[in-house]
Amino acid sequence: MILSVFLGIDVGTTAIKLGVIQKNELLYSSELPLQTYGDDQIKYQNGTVLLTILQAGILAIPEKIRQQVTLISFSTAMHSIMPADGRNQLFLWSDLQAAESIEGFKQTDLASHFYEISGTPIHAMSTFAKLLYFQESTSYPKDMHWYGIKELLMEYFTGKPIIDYATASATGLFDLRKKQWSGEILDFLGIKEEQLAELADTNQEYRMLPNRCDLFGFSNNSRVVIGASDGTLAAYASYYSTGRTASLTIGTSAAVRQTTKTIQLDQKKQNFCYYLKNDLLISGAPSNNGGVILAWAANYFAENPAKFYERIPELLAETEVGANGLRFWPYLNGERAPYWNNDLKGGFYDLTLQHTKNDMLRSVIEGVLLNIRQLVELVAKDQELSVSGGFFQTAALGQLAADVFGVKCYYAQQNEPIFGLYYLLEQPKLTIEESQQVFIPDPIKHAAYKQIAQDYFN
Repeated sequence: MILSVFLGIDVGTTAIKLGVIQKNELLYSSELPLQTYGDDQIKYQNGTVLLTILQAGILAIPEKIRQQVTLISFSTAMHSIMPADGRNQLFLWSDLQAAESIEGFKQTDLASHFYEISGTPIHAMSTFAKLLYFQESTSYPKDMHWYGIKELLMEYFTGKPIIDYATASATGLFDLRKKQWSGEILDFLGIKEEQLAELADTNQEYRMLPNRCDLFGFSNNSRVVIGASDGTLAAYASYYSTGRTASLTIGTSAAVRQTTKTIQLDQKKQNFCYYLKNDLLISGAPSNNGGVILAWAANYFAENPAKFYERIPELLAETEVGANGLRFWPYLNGERAPYWNNDLKGGFYDLTLQHTKNDMLRSVIEGVLLNIRQLVELVAKDQELSVSGGFFQTAALGQLAADVFGVKCYYAQQNEPIFGLYYLLEQPKLTIEESQQVFIPDPIKHAAYKQIAQDYFN
């Protein structure tokens, strides 16, 4: 498929990102913050507000560029669910209302069986867990229709609330092998297939509603491709632009992913395995604790939180590997892989009067990476990594990651979901970027981190 001008829309849990691409070149990009509502347990976005922000963001694209757009597609966050009750509450992966329900379900034989069917870990993040809780608590009528972020966007642009296979395969309701909603899982929940959205492959095209074309100044022949989920697309962008099948993304949260042609599941590890396209799947392990932990540390320990990332190279140069024996467990947000424990707590360990504020900051950074090192060992042991996400906005953290993991790390600007969408649809011929940064581990520092990692979380 040859695209003229492509508009990619990436709706995450903290922001909407827009990117206009032509012939592999980014013509325009913007980032629009999103607000999350709720409390310690309940986490949701307002779908009406989300669409209002998205509409304003598209209209802010220069008219000359908008007029050239011929196709749009979507990357959306996984595990969202929205009861179709008119309130447009989109419950996010971070919503923990289902924590108690899913812990009880984990003790049953069906837990491992449903994991094998869906490829989705049995955890409160999943759509399955949330529906289980809503059904048990009778929070909504039994005949309620259930949608998510992807369905909201598709209905807005095409008039049809449809979900793609990739996003559906992260719900815990989808049969990964049959590529359809699992009748067995839906029966267990007491839900009919008609209560969920229609399914479509990730490259399925639709005609855009004429009134949307008129509103945004798009061509009347503009088409909509349904797209995929942000995690699978980030992995695909990394694979496509760096040639590495293993990738690490650290944004607010983090995930290590492997691009594969076969279903890879492990009952003990509870890694995920999600559909991307007819010959590719994405397997991996997620962490709750990525950039959100550095943001917390910057707010409480940095002299100037706004310039924290700028100062990281200086901070790392002034402090020692291992932060003078200070350890930091980054589980301020509970944890998914490898523990799958919402109640896990974090904190400083072996803290003494001799430790400085800089030692504390370094230990926070090291703690985040040493925790992710466990996921690298699970998913991509001894493999070179493509790295992406806001965490790597300073090269010093790319180098530190290489030192901690002991493998080469490759960073390219195109390692983002919007480029994953573009590559998925156009399949352009790419030469691996000469401009990408390559971080080679320092053997002495890696040896030190390998030693530290042995009992860091004991």
